[in-house]
Amino acid sequence: MNYQWYPGHMAKAKRQMQEDLKLVDLIIELVDARIPLSSRNPDIDQLAANKPRIVLLNKSDLADDDINELWKKYFEEQGFLTVSLDSRQSKGIRPVSEAVNKACAAKIERDRKRGIKNRPVRAMVTGIPNVGKSTFINSFAKKAATKTGNKPGVTKGRQWIKLSKTVELLDTPGILWPKFDNNEVGIKLGITGSINDDILDKEELAVNLIMYLKENYEGLLADRYNIDEKNKEYDIISEIALVRKCLLKGGEADYLKAERLIIDDFRSGRLGRISLEKPGEVV
Repeated sequence: MNYQWYPGHMAKAKRQMQEDLKLVDLIIELVDARIPLSSRNPDIDQLAANKPRIVLLNKSDLADDDINELWKKYFEEQGFLTVSLDSRQSKGIRPVSEAVNKACAAKIERDRKRGIKNRPVRAMVTGIPNVGKSTFINSFAKKAATKTGNKPGVTKGRQWIKLSKTVELLDTPGILWPKFDNNEVGIKLGITGSINDDILDKEELAVNLIMYLKENYEGLLADRYNIDEKNKEYDIISEIALVRKCLLKGGEADYLKAERLIIDDFRSGRLGRISLEKPGEVV
């Protein structure tokens, strides 16, 4: 598949982000902990080059814990404050507050010397679609400050959210880049749900996911589905269809239903804590 998806509202959102950067002190960038590099919009490095940055490894509860630690070290070596986060359960929210204060310590000190008191830190929250920005803001604010959803593109426009006397957040729509030059990036984004499911080839995603799991999480598929994971990928899909009763009329395997089952089991964490990339891999 050739993954390209850049709706007009995303181009507009990028232009708006360029303007809004003039208003903020800090960038909070959410990435999917299962694919931290593939889920980073490369535009943000250029757009936010002169701003302090915090990287949040969101959905860390779904990712391999040992690999989460490797990613924290990786981003910290790039000069970013980094926090592992499960925003759905509000786990990791307090360290985010501490990171905001640390990242903006110089700005707060400058304000103090100028006699400016209680001016809030203004932070922009960025990330690609479906990475969990709205859920994070709701958890951080401890109220339903923004809409949330499990489909890309729920946040359509910018919103300022006052969290406290000291912090204000600017939510922005998720922005994907125009073209994925590396097809592997598009596949990973598809598997994790950052691209609209309606334009995806479920077979390709399921086959690639199975290949990765066989190589990196040996025995997981066999334990989960009671199948022989030494078989070829398409045979594994067929086996899973039969074991899980994903059948067409006449008892034939419903491959599409089985493919959806595998992908949904991964996205929900029913397959376990899985990371699809590690620091040092080519992306």
